Amino acid sequence: MNDNGTATATTIATTIATTTTTANEPLTYKNAGADTGKVEIALKRIIELVKTTFEFRDGIGKPVLPIGHFSGVIDIGGGRSLAVKTDGVGTKVFIAQLMERYDTVGIDCVAMNVNDILCVGAEPISMVDYIAVQEPNPDILEGIVAGLVEGCRRADVTLSGGEIAIMPEMIRGMGNRESEEDKRGFDLVGMGVGTVASDKIITGDKIEDGDAILGLASSGIHSNGMTLARRALLDNTGFDVDNRVDGLDRSLGEELLEPTKIYVREVQEMLNLGLNLKSLAHITGDGFLNLRRVSKNHGFRIDRLPDVPPVFELIQKYGHVSAEEMYQVYNMGIGFCIVLPENEVDYAISTAGKHGTDCYVIGHTFRDADRTVILEEQRLKSEDGRFVRY
Repeated sequence: MNDNGTATATTIATTIATTTTTANEPLTYKNAGADTGKVEIALKRIIELVKTTFEFRDGIGKPVLPIGHFSGVIDIGGGRSLAVKTDGVGTKVFIAQLMERYDTVGIDCVAMNVNDILCVGAEPISMVDYIAVQEPNPDILEGIVAGLVEGCRRADVTLSGGEIAIMPEMIRGMGNRESEEDKRGFDLVGMGVGTVASDKIITGDKIEDGDAILGLASSGIHSNGMTLARRALLDNTGFDVDNRVDGLDRSLGEELLEPTKIYVREVQEMLNLGLNLKSLAHITGDGFLNLRRVSKNHGFRIDRLPDVPPVFELIQKYGHVSAEEMYQVYNMGIGFCIVLPENEVDYAISTAGKHGTDCYVIGHTFRDADRTVILEEQRLKSEDGRFVRY
């Protein structure tokens, strides 16, 4: 949810739907099956109900930030606050089922939570998981949890609990749904928590004109827009997950299953070094529009992005997807952004490099009450919550 009382559509998990597009018709997230516009309508109806709960507690447990930041933050006393986030991996679970590989989506689940917790300046400390299954297959469950454990290792957090729910009427997979031997359906969601000194919470209110915007490289598609990617690369082409496609050095399935990058160690080191990180943004669904979620009165001019990874070029090619839609749905090679003073850029880039993360100066901030995001090379700018050409 954003700070004007509505919500970014991709903060709510969307599910696949029946579509009628042809292979030559331009794909959008909506006609691929994820109608985020309807989510926006629903959220406008419920947002005020949610905000009434803020009055249910005083002191410990009371929210200290309005709805709209990457994590909810509540007072826990003693000058400390608790950041809370819940998220899942979306329809990436279908790729895991098609590949019959289950030991990586747990990494995605951890990443989607801890990366958001970082954005308020908090240190992630623990996770719990919720796994809903069509049938409790021990091999699948062991693989999922192995991925969760690996994600926790990369994020330096514990896995302090979880839940398994058996729901054969609700959960369906991508295999033969009638086969007793092929009931591989599951959904995976997690919740992460982190702590932060209450006077160190990052809200974007200290951004100044001319601050540098750093982009930390993504590991690929991460866990957003998978419905659109499957429609473009599998349904539209007739390829399957085992096919190799020009431009990739591995199979489509391996490329799509690549886990979401976890940015905890590099960002935590920057915070511990005392760098003046004024804004932190996890670039997930809504792409670079996520920068607007941690800004008060500044816009973002992005003028030198690195080369777009091949997987995004393939989605755009085979799905006939517009540039506006691509930059609305995907990270396009940048998975996390940092706003900080120009004189601290070299320290931040060096710190990211120590952790094996490529980091680039991709633009600068400018004073703008509308919090406009401008992608100069692509000739795109934000308008009414979307990218449009200018």
